[in-house]
Amino acid sequence: MIEICCGSYEDALAAWKGGAERIELNSALALGGLTPSIGCLKLVKEHTGLKVVSMSRPRAAGFCYTQAETEQMFADAEELLKNGSDGIAFGFLTEERKVDSGKTGKMIELIHRYGGEAVFHRAFDCVTDPDEAMRELIRLGADRVLTSGLKEKAVQGADMLKHLQETYGDQVEILAGSGVNSSNAKSLMAETGVTQVHSSCKDWKEDVTTSGEWVNYRFAPAPYEECYDVVSEDLVRKLVEETK
Repeated sequence: MIEICCGSYEDALAAWKGGAERIELNSALALGGLTPSIGCLKLVKEHTGLKVVSMSRPRAAGFCYTQAETEQMFADAEELLKNGSDGIAFGFLTEERKVDSGKTGKMIELIHRYGGEAVFHRAFDCVTDPDEAMRELIRLGADRVLTSGLKEKAVQGADMLKHLQETYGDQVEILAGSGVNSSNAKSLMAETGVTQVHSSCKDWKEDVTTSGEWVNYRFAPAPYEECYDVVSEDLVRKLVEETK
């Protein structure tokens, strides 16, 4: 299974045309991915056959949320599920960098109530004890865990990914992500035993209005200062073909 990380309806169309079957739908990918709009989700479900896992994340940075942020995450998740999302990606950690069992359990219960898939995202890569965290997520009923093996890139975390797959893969789906592309996905899957990978298939598209005479809205690295990130249909197709 190839999952493409999308930040917009246009990204989702590119993923669908490129041959993907499932996406993680976000907004603000430059911040690591935040909650998408309901309008975006509806368009994706109406105009593609994609399985959609929607992000529930109210802000950038870490995963230890205030009461108000937590309420927002639950409200967003329920609205996304009511409007056709096939699952929710989320992550709750304590200040001790452990899985927040109370909030995580309630979120999984909500998702399953709507028949969706509960996906604990890369908040997992910030935990202090991955085995303890994985056992707790299994106990709470998570369906899938997105992880880079606690390293910046999945290729660097291959040993941990292999350990997680061999130890827990019969109890929860392991989805390998971060830096995965057509050049390394097949070998990563062979090395670790994971059967699912998550990729951004990222390219850059110029917007000439990014900068004015006195202000700019740049966020991309050089030489893409006047660009924004998009999913490349060609890169998706290449990834799908390389992993067949």
